[in-house]
Formats: sequence, structure tokens, C-alpha cells
Amino acid sequence: MIIFRYLCRELLFATLAVSAILLLIVMSGRFVKYLAEAAAGDISANILFSLMGFRLPGFLELVLPLGLFVGILLAYGRLYIESEMTVLHACGFSDWRLLGYTMIPALMLALVVASMSLYFSPAGMARSTSLLNAEKARNEFDHLVPKKFVSSQGGRAVYYADALSEDKSTMLGVFLAELGGAEEETEADQQIVIRAREGVQEIDPKTGLRYLVLRDGYRYEGVPGEREYRQMKFASYSVILEVPRERSRQQDQMESASTLDLLEGDDPQQRAYLYWRFSLPVLVLVVAVLAVPLSRTNPRQGRFAKMIPAILLYITYLVILQGVRGAIEDGKISNPAMIWLVHPPFLLLGLLLLAGRNWRKAPPKRLPESVKELPGE
Repeated sequence: MIIFRYLCRELLFATLAVSAILLLIVMSGRFVKYLAEAAAGDISANILFSLMGFRLPGFLELVLPLGLFVGILLAYGRLYIESEMTVLHACGFSDWRLLGYTMIPALMLALVVASMSLYFSPAGMARSTSLLNAEKARNEFDHLVPKKFVSSQGGRAVYYADALSEDKSTMLGVFLAELGGAEEETEADQQIVIRAREGVQEIDPKTGLRYLVLRDGYRYEGVPGEREYRQMKFASYSVILEVPRERSRQQDQMESASTLDLLEGDDPQQRAYLYWRFSLPVLVLVVAVLAVPLSRTNPRQGRFAKMIPAILLYITYLVILQGVRGAIEDGKISNPAMIWLVHPPFLLLGLLLLAGRNWRKAPPKRLPESVKELPGE
């Protein structure tokens, strides 16, 4: 038990330290992205920390497996460098026993990752998505300054308001200019200019598309510099403000869907997301098996001699796993269960690397019976 506690303490300390650094890096990148959106006026700065809190489980489910892998390399690598592992092996402590001791904290960490991937991460993703949608749907005009031009539709349209109502829900004296190609039926040289008495924002509950609904105005369409143009008077006119990418919207729905909903679904993409969530705890156990033999270091080579090859092996494992998942989502692989074929080769590789040291050891030579007899007997 003393050896087990000592190894667990060293392993958990290194894993937590590495995971904290990786989590800080990942969250900093995401926070900078949200901060840029807040500076652009797309989201409110008041929800930044709430968004980061909801996305934290999604970060942890990816950071913890890598943290465990690197933690094993660092913790056991130090024991090899300082000859502590050599002393343990000399006392009869085998590599298989070391693997057994390692799998106990790895199993605990796999349970944590399973809770993140199966429940907390989808729930946090759903909360962050609803928070972003509510922020956009609450009132985009909160960020609108009267008598200032605002671009929309990726810069293909510009709208302007003389004033806002007291509750900032209605634009008064609206001017809208749609540049060439803003609509599919218009030519590239044509421009559309709209002048309306007021405008409000509406969101389609089915598609999530945002529209600017204009009332009591005129629509002018034509080519600048030419006399011919069309004029139309309208009582109500809707202009789409934002067209979300279909794949991004569908991906958000899959990521925020609960595990029970994915279990009930038969769609290949739903199965791909479901198997991916179950693959993350398995990933933790497989990388633990891989890291134990890869942490074996010769004191003459240095502590970080095998760090780069080990990290490359982990990246290869993760890239193949994500590649199979992407192929299933794109329909290139018809059977979603193919994602489970990624784990056995790396598990077998870890076991072979662990058994390779025992195979290289030469069996002890037995002395002849005549040599064992003492002289004079």
C-alpha cells in the first residue's frame, strides 16, 4: 500500500498540474474569441464568464486524457531517472503490477471524463447555446446607436435608423441598402434601397433565422447610373439579418443533445456523437496503457527523451479517432460502430510495448549440479 500511495500521489500531482496548464491555454483561446465577439457588439460582456463556466466540462473532457498521458510520462520518467523504479524492479515489482496500480487512478479519471462527456458537457453546451440565442434574440437594438450605419449579412447590407423607441425594441425611420448579390434573384450590379417608417426584429422559432421586419415603406431596385428602376410600396417587408451555417447549427444541436436523446435516435450522425462520448472514457484507459511503457527512460537519455514520440503517438490516436467520427458524420462510413475499431490497435500496441521488456530479458542460466556441490562433500 505504501508503494501504491506513493505512485498515485506522484501520478495525480503531475496529471493535475499538466491538466491545469492545458485547461488555462484552451480556455484563454476561447475567452479571447468571446471577448472579440463582445467587442464587436455580437454578445454582451455580462455573459462572458457564464459562457466559460458552461463550456468548462467540454474543455475538461478533452484536456484530462492528455493530462493523464503526459502526467504518467513525467511522473514515472522521474522515477526512472532517479533510479527509484530500478530499485522497485529489483525488489520484484513487475511492469504488470505497475500497470495495475496505474489503472486504478486512470479508472477514476475515466469515470470523471464519462460524467463530463455523457452529462455535464451536453448540458453545459445546451445552456451556453440557449444563452447565446437569448442574447441575440433579446434585443439586437441594444447595441444599435441611432443615426449610425450598421452592416449586416457579412457586409452585403447596411441599415440605419433615425431613432429608437423608448424600450429599444423598434427602429424608427429605417433606411436599408442591400448591395448587389444580396438576394439570389438580383443581379450583381443591382442595388436595393428601402425606406420604412419603422422596423422590428423577429426570430423564426423553427429555423432560428433573424429577420428585420419593416413596415410602411418603399422599396427601390435598380442599377446605379441608369434611369430604369422599380419602385414598390409595402405594408410589411422582411429582410433576413443573419444566415447561420447549416452544419454549424446542426453540430450545435448534436453537441447539446442529451445522451438519452442520442440513444433513442437512429440517425448515423447521432450514433457518431453517441459513440464519441463513450469513446472518451475508453481513450483515458487506453492512453494509460500506452503511457506506462513509454515512460520507461534510460538515465543516460534524459527525462524527456521519449516525450516527443509519445506525444506524436497520442496525437495520431486522437486524429484517427476524430477522423473516423468526421467520416461517419459526412456519410463516408455507413456503420457508426466503426469508431470502436480505433481503440484495439493502440491498446494492443501498449500491451506489446509493456511485454517487450520482459521478452528481451534473457532467462537466468541454471548452474550445473556439479558446480552447486561444495568442495569436500
